[in-house]
Amino acid sequence: MTTEGSAPRTVWDKATDAVLDATEAVQTTTDRIAGAIEESRQPSGVLNQLARLTREAPLGSLAVAFLLGIMFARRR
Repeated sequence: MTTEGSAPRTVWDKATDAVLDATEAVQTTTDRIAGAIEESRQPSGVLNQLARLTREAPLGSLAVAFLLGIMFARRR
């Protein structure tokens, strides 16, 4: 039985709530990742050091990336 003033929740309402919750979770995760990337791009950050190393030795960096790719591919 439904009480006056409150309508029963439909499947559509539940699905809408689930999509809104998922959207909020994705947005929160995106913001956290973007913040971590931005922090890492600072002069002492890992991404900044990696970019500098790649500019200084592009072939060596390519070789390391290739070997890491092979190692991860063979694990599966």
